[in-house]
Amino acid sequence: MTKSIILLSGGLDSLVSLGLKKDELNVELAITFDYGQKSGLKEIESSKRICKYYNIEHKIIRLDFLNEITKTSLVSEKEIPSNIRFSQESANSVWVPNRNGLFLNIAGSIADSNNYSYILIGANKEEGETFTDNTQEFIESINNEFKYSTMVKPQVIAPLINYNKNDIVMLALKNNVPLELVMSCYQSCKGHCGICESCTRLKHALEYNHAHKYIEQIFGLQKK
Repeated sequence: MTKSIILLSGGLDSLVSLGLKKDELNVELAITFDYGQKSGLKEIESSKRICKYYNIEHKIIRLDFLNEITKTSLVSEKEIPSNIRFSQESANSVWVPNRNGLFLNIAGSIADSNNYSYILIGANKEEGETFTDNTQEFIESINNEFKYSTMVKPQVIAPLINYNKNDIVMLALKNNVPLELVMSCYQSCKGHCGICESCTRLKHALEYNHAHKYIEQIFGLQKK
């Protein structure tokens, strides 16, 4: 019987990927990685709520060494840029070395030992324009690797690979994905800061889709 794993950060892309494919691909397990990121506790709590909502198992994996070798602002004392959207400066600031490659290889090991057929990741077109590990080419390279490094040969699937954030929110609304559970902020503050790049992307997509209810719930803003 087909069964699947999802990499779940609690953010928009992984939440919507789960909502779209949970039943079709029989997603049984969600993995959240704690590598010392500033938003780590928020991501874990959001992921727990999402897993409870969808009634799937949740596993947290700590990667302390990644924190030790990462110098970017997601884990260090460096300030995360605000009000910078789709810029190389912002991308460089939040880049974590080989993060998606590492995450997928760990998931590949779990899949190989537990006969999971698929591994879902929230890679998408919009972030793929900035981050190369969010592209179809990257997904294909990992799948080619798994042909040699695993017995089960699980396939990595990115349901949102051809969608930008506006499209992703539209899909979430159309398919009744619980956007109130999302946590997309890079910062360590309570809730969403509303100004980091991840918050900015989410807020713009909600505004584009006239999802004012969720803007108020997520960012505490009133409809203008």
